[in-house]
Formats: sequence, structure tokens, C-alpha cells
Amino acid sequence: MLDSFCILNVHFDPITTYELNPTVWDAIGVATASGGSTIPTAFGARPPDISKDRTACTADTWSFWLLYLGSILLRNKFARCVYYDHFIKFADITAIRTGFAKWAEEYEKLYYQYSPDRLSACPVTIHALLHIADGIESAGPVWAYWAFPMERFCGRLQPCIKSRRFPFASIDGHVVATAQLAIVKIKHAVDLRLGPPKLDLAGSSFAHPAYTCILLPPRQISRLVTIYQISKPESGLARKITACLSTRFDKNMATIRKYFDPDDVEQWAKVQRLDDGGRMLASSMMHSETDDQRDATYVRYALLVDVNARRQRLAPRYVLTTFYGQLQNIFVVKLPPAAELELEEESTLILAAIQKCEIEAHNDLDMHYYCKDGPIEVVDISSIQCLVGRIRTTDKKHWVIIDRSGNLARPYHDPDT
Repeated sequence: MLDSFCILNVHFDPITTYELNPTVWDAIGVATASGGSTIPTAFGARPPDISKDRTACTADTWSFWLLYLGSILLRNKFARCVYYDHFIKFADITAIRTGFAKWAEEYEKLYYQYSPDRLSACPVTIHALLHIADGIESAGPVWAYWAFPMERFCGRLQPCIKSRRFPFASIDGHVVATAQLAIVKIKHAVDLRLGPPKLDLAGSSFAHPAYTCILLPPRQISRLVTIYQISKPESGLARKITACLSTRFDKNMATIRKYFDPDDVEQWAKVQRLDDGGRMLASSMMHSETDDQRDATYVRYALLVDVNARRQRLAPRYVLTTFYGQLQNIFVVKLPPAAELELEEESTLILAAIQKCEIEAHNDLDMHYYCKDGPIEVVDISSIQCLVGRIRTTDKKHWVIIDRSGNLARPYHDPDT
């Protein structure tokens, strides 16, 4: 564990020790902006430099920073650790009414310090936290009446304003044009879209009924022996695939080699989960390097691990364990009918080669820290749970995994099934 909460009943001097040094805040802003390249597009807009570009900080931007980036980038930046711990508690509140009330009381003790000279440290937004529970009870969930939907609608209207002198006339023209387009589509039963045509991947994608995902191009036939300069078919990635199949069918590798041809393996560049798990990219087939490119190759995956593997006298006991790593390759492997493998017909498997992240620690918000990569392992692609992002700590010593699903969204394994 990286973080532990401090005791709040301490004496505070009149100095505002919660203020960050300007150079520290600048470094946090730079780290926030540079993290955009390693946070996938699916997570939202690229985070800006919050120390300089305040106009680009929307409500979504601040929400993402508060929930995922702030706890990482603010660590060890305050003169007193109680301010960081207080910030962490805000991101980890579970009981709305009692949690916010207690948090607001601690806020007053830390920042207001019951001094009229510090009244500016108590904005109305802090007091508003005390009424969130009442609002939910009287009006329902906050998404139904908060200003965020209207702000997003206004954001869509802004590009329609072509005249700063007559903004409402521009909006009226856009509304009329949109209505006319809708009428044409209904009257003539045509599918009209503004902007570039949507790419139809139905004919170039790959799906299999045994998997809840779809593979997307580009695609190539992998010559594992040639591409990776492997001297023998059982070396390198081909050997790892063989080992994966050996575990799957509970057969030795010599038996698997009779039916697995490493020269007849398809490689795909992208995989899209059908249950909205995000589009993940295979790093080995992503060759374009641009300044605006955002990394979508890191994933969370789960495997059954035998906790008694090193105790030969004990029976195997498998525990579902979560891992993180970079998706390197996506393979489609076809095996012929084989009595030895108990296959009555041709079988198609979708496998993934993942370079494991060697997790060293985690904080109180279940965020995982690592600084080096582990070995590449080949697993069934159904083991991949979702897309994750990363951000570097300000001291450049660790990477931190950003997993939006949280520690409650994990697969469940019933050992009796």
C-alpha cells in the first residue's frame, strides 16, 4: 500500500500550507498534458495542461482529473500529508450523505480553520455537497437535472454559430437545416449523413460465435518462423502459443505440435468487445507515429492461477487473478479435428499475446503502480476484460494504471462450475 491516512487532530499554524508551490503546480500541469498520449480516446478528451490552459478544462475534464489523475499527481506534493489524504477521501466517498458531511467538516478544519480571514477558502460548491443527498431524494438521480446535459448541448451548438454579431440567427439556420435533413430522410427513406462516410467493416472483420468480440483489420497471415526470425517452430511466440494450447487441452507440447502449424496463423490489429469493453489495438501492428496518437494497447485481463503451484504435495487450488499488460498480438488459430484433443470438428481459437506489467504496489483507490514490463504470455482473448490507460508519476519512476471500471467490476469464478 502506498498511501495511509494521517490523523487530522493536529495543530495548524496560520500559514496556508495547503498551497502548492507554483513550480510544483506547473509540473503537475505538464504531467497531466503528457498523459494524454497514454490515455485512450475512449476515456474522453485529451487532458490539457491544467496549470495554463484553464479554458480547455470542461466539467468532464475536471471529473476525470479528480477521479483518476489527481490522486496520482498530487501524491507527496503538499507540505502536510493531511491535505492529500483529504483529497483522496473525496474520490473514495461511498456513503453520500454522511460521507460528504464528514468531508465538508474536515475541509473547514483544514482550509477555513474557523478564521474569517480564510472565508474565501469556502466556495459555495463546498456547501452544495451537503445538499446532494437531499436533491437525489426529492428529484431523482443527478444526471436527470444537473447542468451537464445542457452544457454538452451548448457545446454542440457552438460550432453552428458562424456570426458573432448574429449568433441566434446562425443557431436558427442550423436547426432549420437539421429539420429539413430529417424530413428528407423520412420522406424518401434514405440514410443521409453529414461528414465522412462511416466505414463498413462487416465484410472485412472476423467474429466467432464462441467469443463476445469482433476482430478488425488490418489483417495478415503470420509467418511466425519468418517474421520473428525464429530458428525453430517451437521457439518464441510459436512456442508460447503451443504452451497455451498445451494448458488448454491438458496435453504435452509434443502432442500439440502435431496439429498446430505456426505458419498458418492469422494476425489481426484490433479487437472490439461486443459488450462495450472498448476497442483495443495490437501494438505489433500499430506502426503510425503521430503527435496526436493516443495509446489504446494496454488492457486488464484475468487468469486462473494455481496458488499451490510450488507445493507439489498439495492439490491445485485456482484463484481468479487480475493482471495488466500491453496487448502485443491478436492471433486466430485453427486446429483440425483430432481425437487426441477431443475435437470432433475444426476448432477456431482467438488468442492474445500480452506483455505483462510487473505491478509493484497499489494505493487506497486500487490504482496499480509498475516500473518495468514482465514476460509475454499467450492467453485466450476472452480473458481480456477491458481497455486501460496509464500515466507517469511526476518523478518519472513509475507508471500508474488507470482502470475506469474500478475494483468492483471484476470477473467472477465459481470453483464448483
